[in-house]
Amino acid sequence: MQTENPLLDGLAKFFTDAAGAANSVRNEIDSFVRQRLEKLVSDMDFVPREEFETVRAMAAKAREENERLAARVAELERNASGTTAAPSPHIGPV
Repeated sequence: MQTENPLLDGLAKFFTDAAGAANSVRNEIDSFVRQRLEKLVSDMDFVPREEFETVRAMAAKAREENERLAARVAELERNASGTTAAPSPHIGPV
């Protein structure tokens, strides 16, 4: 809206320019803060989510395998104790 009053036109232009400058400053601050946070996170050696989930799945699989092997060893020990145990091979001097 154009007015015939140069003072009001000047104020409108000033506020328009001020809003643009404030938006530009805000964008610069956002960019600076984002860069600093990214640097901070990279310096802290955080693990990406995909790597964390992969290692977590590997640990769960290893736990399951360990439990399976422990059950197998227990079963073998039960079977061995029920039969006559063969002497263990002699290795080295006694």
